[in-house]
Formats: sequence, C-alpha cells, structure tokens
Amino acid sequence: MKRTIFSSFGGAIFLVSLMIVPVASARSCSLTDSAGNYGFTLTGVVILGTGPVPIAAVGRAALDAAGNASGTESRSVGGSFADEAFTGTYTVNPDCTGTANLVFYESGQLVRTSVLSIVFDNNEREIRMVQKSLQLPNGAFLPVVITVEVRRIFTEDGD
Repeated sequence: MKRTIFSSFGGAIFLVSLMIVPVASARSCSLTDSAGNYGFTLTGVVILGTGPVPIAAVGRAALDAAGNASGTESRSVGGSFADEAFTGTYTVNPDCTGTANLVFYESGQLVRTSVLSIVFDNNEREIRMVQKSLQLPNGAFLPVVITVEVRRIFTEDGD
C-alpha cells in the first residue's frame, strides 16, 4: 500500500512540475527575421509533352523585411543555359511556412512566373522550397517537380 501511495504521489509531483516549469517559448518566424541575402541551388524536372526535362540552377536572392524578393539565377534546362533575373514577393507565417511569387526575366524578357511553397528553418538561416506552379508568358502552365535549397550567405545576417 505504501508503494502505491508513494508511486501516486511521485506521479502527481511529476505532473505538477511539468505544469510549473515554464514552457520553452515557441519561436515564430517573421518577415523582419527572414530578411537577408541568400544563395540557392535548384534541381528538378519540367514535364513537357515529350517527357521530363532536367532543370538545375544556382543563384542569389535578397529578401527584405517588407516581403519583396529579387535576385539572379544561372540555370540549365535540358542542357540549355541562361542567366536570369527575378523579382517578386514572399510571405512568412508565424509557423515558418510561406509562399513566394516570383517573375523571371531573361535579357529583360518575361520567361515565366513561379509560385513556391516555402519553409524557413535553422533559425531562418535556411529555406526549403517546392515549386507549386510554373506559368509561361502565353498563360500556359507547365507541370514541374522542382525543389530549392537556400542558405544565408552570411551567418551573421539576420542573427
């Protein structure tokens, strides 16, 4: 009987201590904390009527605290190389998810509009993305399977 009382008492104290110990503050993400300069790598495929075509790119992106994004990208689609620039907007939710809407240009000509789902991690030093849609200037949508890994260029940027 003493063992049962002691076990129950110990369990009760443990539960009470869990309620008293301050819960670690859940950190949330924000536009302000995500602002900075990033480098990225993009890989995947665009699916054409003739089949999948591989895509790869590297680039730089600047995100500001107002939700604006801009940058440059060197990309290869099926072996065809181009240098591009992009502008757009991004959102950040408190749970560190968000969306990016980007417009890409090659030599000043619109080449596509992309929408990406994003997740910030590592204290907003890294971003993971998957492309939701790719729209051509003529309004056509191309199916894609593209992921992007992004890292801050300077670790002290945004600390």
